[in-house]
Amino acid sequence: MIRAVIVMNTQGKPRLVRFYEFRPPEKQQELIRSIYGVLSSRADNVSNFVKTDAIFGKDTRAVYKHLATLYFVFVFDSSENELAMLDLIQVFVETLERCFKNVCELDLVFNFSKLHTILDEIIFAGQVLETNSEEVMKAVEEIARLDKPSNPISIVAKSVSGRLGR
Repeated sequence: MIRAVIVMNTQGKPRLVRFYEFRPPEKQQELIRSIYGVLSSRADNVSNFVKTDAIFGKDTRAVYKHLATLYFVFVFDSSENELAMLDLIQVFVETLERCFKNVCELDLVFNFSKLHTILDEIIFAGQVLETNSEEVMKAVEEIARLDKPSNPISIVAKSVSGRLGR
């Protein structure tokens, strides 16, 4: 099971935090600081896999990818494969690239809801749902299409509120 997904910048500021098991906010902040401490002190030429027993509890590992100014971190237990998790980070990043064209930290900050939608299409309740970036994009585009107020009722409501000066 995937226990957490964390995207943070190189200064340790979280840009996306999703825990799939309950942790009080104070504990979440402590865990984020701890994982940042581990990642920021690692050399560039070492493995992207980290044992996190001391941070997240027994039998947990983390895999991360450092891209530009961001760390993408997935924390998981022994039921998941490390290489599969690294590949899942790649799917997540590829999907973000498709959405934002050369994704950067500001894209994540200003498109928070889209970021969560993408993650929800890939992982739900700690379980992997989709590993195909194209399928994720189709679902995200469909959700965006449904969110647009293009149905007849919303058009009439806009027209009426416009005449009423609202």
